[in-house]
Amino acid sequence: MIINGMVIGIVIWLVGVSVKDFACLLVGQYEFINVEKQDFFNSTMHYYLLRASLIAILVAAFIYYFLIRRILVPLQKLMKSTRLMTEGEYPDPIRVNSDDETGQLSRHFNQMVVTLRQTEESRKQMLSDISHELRTPLSNLNGYLEALSLGVIQGDSKLYHSLYEESMHLTYLVEQLHQLAVWETKRLNKKILQHMEMKKVIQASIQSFELELKNKSIQCEFHLESATVQGDEVGIRQVMTNLLKNAIQYDYGGFIRISGTSLMNEYRVAVTNVGRSIPTEQAEQIFERFHRIDPSRSRDTGGSGLGLAIAKEIVQQHGGDIGLTSIDNEHSFWFTIPMAKIKKIKEGTGK
Repeated sequence: MIINGMVIGIVIWLVGVSVKDFACLLVGQYEFINVEKQDFFNSTMHYYLLRASLIAILVAAFIYYFLIRRILVPLQKLMKSTRLMTEGEYPDPIRVNSDDETGQLSRHFNQMVVTLRQTEESRKQMLSDISHELRTPLSNLNGYLEALSLGVIQGDSKLYHSLYEESMHLTYLVEQLHQLAVWETKRLNKKILQHMEMKKVIQASIQSFELELKNKSIQCEFHLESATVQGDEVGIRQVMTNLLKNAIQYDYGGFIRISGTSLMNEYRVAVTNVGRSIPTEQAEQIFERFHRIDPSRSRDTGGSGLGLAIAKEIVQQHGGDIGLTSIDNEHSFWFTIPMAKIKKIKEGTGK
């Protein structure tokens, strides 16, 4: 700042001296001005040069101070906040009073701090949820195995089946965590999307559940329109699998309706059935990791709490949206996928 002030002062002085010397030169060219008057004129010009230069430097310094202060103060706040972040603390939001580049930088920094704080809280919550999910089955396995090894209890088919279920629960949980990690990694990489026929993908997903639907006496009705989208077929089948598993697990009405509709710029899929009551405030939270409607987190009333989170991750990576629409106890889980610009052909209803 001092160097910049010196540069401004030197520039003003050089300009003033140049103007003064040029004026004196012009006056000296006229013979009707004697030497005494010329000396007086030169001294007067010198006096006004000093006064004008001093005033100009003071005014420039005053303006320069406020302009630099307007830039430096927010930057100093940014530096202080950045230093706090390097020390592992989250600073308070920086107050923004302008819409210039510095103000926009401060707003972006505030948003970054909020995002990092939310990410950290989400990470801590996820670690807590994972430890909670693993603690119960591991405690059961360790307890029974210890009792068996000490001869406290004798093994039978019922006990071994219970231990097998605990082991399968752990395996399923780890597999879903792996799937979620895989899709989150794909978000950072360039995805290779291919054209695929949505009706065929959905039908293939439904067919894989035919035996389970029959065993649980659940009727499945579907109405699908043909449309080609650009996406990851494995990912879309994973979304359908998770939504169907969710519908079958919580079905109370004995039926599931599946619709696939071609809209203007997207393809909308909905899986509808009658299930347990879902509070309105949990309609969005239900897609978060490990979220369960049952606060007791009982395995009898809930799965791992990752299926819908995986579905959300996949759909968002396709540029689509996912949500839940409920009317009383009838719930419709839906998602959309952007469609390719091709002619849409409507097909009939299948059962």
